[in-house]
Amino acid sequence: MNAPRYPLAELKDLPDDIRTAILAVQEKAGFVPNVFLGLARRPAEWRAFFAYHDALMLKEEGSLTKGDREMIVTATSAVNQCLYCVVAHGALLRIYEKKPLVADQVAVNYRKADITQRQRAMLDFAMKVCERSHEIDDRDFGPLHAHGFDDEDIWDIAAITAFFGLSNRLASFSGMQPNPEFFLMGRLPREKK
Repeated sequence: MNAPRYPLAELKDLPDDIRTAILAVQEKAGFVPNVFLGLARRPAEWRAFFAYHDALMLKEEGSLTKGDREMIVTATSAVNQCLYCVVAHGALLRIYEKKPLVADQVAVNYRKADITQRQRAMLDFAMKVCERSHEIDDRDFGPLHAHGFDDEDIWDIAAITAFFGLSNRLASFSGMQPNPEFFLMGRLPREKK
C-alpha cells in the first residue's frame, strides 16, 4: 500500500481531549483507526468532524439501524472510490449485519446484494444524493415513505451520504490507508474469550 501523503499524528503530541478520545477507541477496537490520527493533525477540524460523525452515526432516534448507516457509507464510498472508507465501514457493516459477504456485495453492486427491499430503496436514494443531489425532487421521497422511512430518516440518509462525501475526499486526497485489521473484521466468527 502507498504511504499517506500526510503523516499520522503522534498520540503524545495531541491535546488531552483528543488523546483521551483516541485511547478510548483503541481500548474498544484493539487498534487506532488511521482516520483518527490522520485528522488529528488539525485539532479543531478533528473535533468538528467527529462531533458531526457521532451525531449522525451514533444517534438512537429514527429507524435507521447501525447496519443501515454503515451500508450507506460503504455503498456511497465505493462510488466515490474511497478505499479507506469502503474497507473500514465495510468491516463495521459486516459486523452489524452479521453477514460476512454483505460489504463486498454492497461495494461492488448493491442492487445484487443480499439486502432487503427497504435497504435497496434507501441505497437508491443515497446514491442519487451522492451522484446527482441536484436532481432530488418530491418524487424521490415516495418510495422511501412506502418502506417506512419518515422525513427525518430521509434527512439522515442524505446527511450521512453528504458527510461521507467529505470524508471520502479527505481520505482519498491525503492518501489515507485502511488499517490492516479492518480487512478481516466481520469475515470470520469471533473467538470466544
